[in-house]
Amino acid sequence: MSSNLTLSREDIVRLCERVEGAQTRAYAIPKLTDEYPDMTIADGYAVQSELRRRFIAKGHKLVGWKAGLTSKAKMQQMGVSVPSIGFLTDRMARPESSAISTSDLVHPRVECEVAFVMKETLQGPGCTAADVLAATDYVLPAVEIIDSRFSGFKFDLASVIADNGSSARFVGGGRARYVEDLDLRTLGVVMEKNGEIVTLGASAAVLGHPAEAIAMLVNILAELGENLPAGSFVMSGGITEAIPVKPGDSIVARFQELGSVSMRFVE
Repeated sequence: MSSNLTLSREDIVRLCERVEGAQTRAYAIPKLTDEYPDMTIADGYAVQSELRRRFIAKGHKLVGWKAGLTSKAKMQQMGVSVPSIGFLTDRMARPESSAISTSDLVHPRVECEVAFVMKETLQGPGCTAADVLAATDYVLPAVEIIDSRFSGFKFDLASVIADNGSSARFVGGGRARYVEDLDLRTLGVVMEKNGEIVTLGASAAVLGHPAEAIAMLVNILAELGENLPAGSFVMSGGITEAIPVKPGDSIVARFQELGSVSMRFVE
């Protein structure tokens, strides 16, 4: 992936500082390609890797990864043929049923995902869905709170990857299940906002099978010179579209076979 880097080291650091400012102080920024129109996906990952390095240097712990843009509809909408990935830290995690503040977020939205917890380390390239299932300890339902930090909701893949895939918060809950006890292709999901159903979907929306998304994530990690360590918490991508939330909203995501995950949003 390094072969098509166009940014200099100075540019990477400058863009990382811009993204980090937007994330830590909750303000919107223009998409990065406005200033760097030739920015590539490899450039986006270079900025994301610098961001991860900085967060870890400040004491954040890397707890796992997430796949983004894994549904065919979302890929077509963004005009891309591969999903993207982002990293997850301990400071993004929020407990089930908690009150989540929106004052430190810009445009918060929620989506339902199947999360995998790994019992073995996975290494690409050539990782398959079967490899993922064999290396999985258990799966559980999760809600990701994503936050696009770009003004006017204008974004492109390189900018989104640099912004760590709009990662903000995540909540795991429900009940953990072994993969062999489930058909991960056909899990139905319903999201309720303030008691009303706002969206529903089936887990097949994620590349036909959520494990395919994890396999693709492992193969992208290999291109970045990384693997997926045992113990990682990995979100396989939105099953439903992302629903905007504001203070006062309460969200319950109900997953067939996996129970539900709930949270509420406050100032």
